[in-house]
Amino acid sequence: MKLLPMNVGPLNPTVPDLLIGGVLFLLCFWILAGVLLPRIKRTLEEREALTTGRTHEAEAILAEAAEVRSRYEAELAGARHEAARIRQQAKEAGTAAIAAARAEGMRERDALLAAGAERIAEARAAAEAELRPHVDVLAADLAGRILGEPLPAQIGH
Repeated sequence: MKLLPMNVGPLNPTVPDLLIGGVLFLLCFWILAGVLLPRIKRTLEEREALTTGRTHEAEAILAEAAEVRSRYEAELAGARHEAARIRQQAKEAGTAAIAAARAEGMRERDALLAAGAERIAEARAAAEAELRPHVDVLAADLAGRILGEPLPAQIGH
């Protein structure tokens, strides 16, 4: 039995063909909706959970790395500050040591100069005491040489 009263060729279905087609459609729909689509949905959800979980895990690792880096940079800045402080202390200690060495050197130099001046004064006094008795003889001898004739030395003058 034809459903359409006119002749449309093979497009005019019969009632048994429609019933078989409807039953097969419902069977395919039930298999797709009841069995395959939940499995596909579950697989997609698992995949999404894994990728989202990995994304969250990667974000957490990045946040931890940023925190570690900020702590590292803070420690590095502290170490640089400490190194600058130690350098400044060493510079101040070196300057103080140089000033102390310079002052000690000046004291030693002044002591050496004073001792040298004292020795020179003592040597001068000793030379003068030793030569004083011979001054008249030496002066007459020197004057005689200059004049070209011997002069008598006056001793006991």
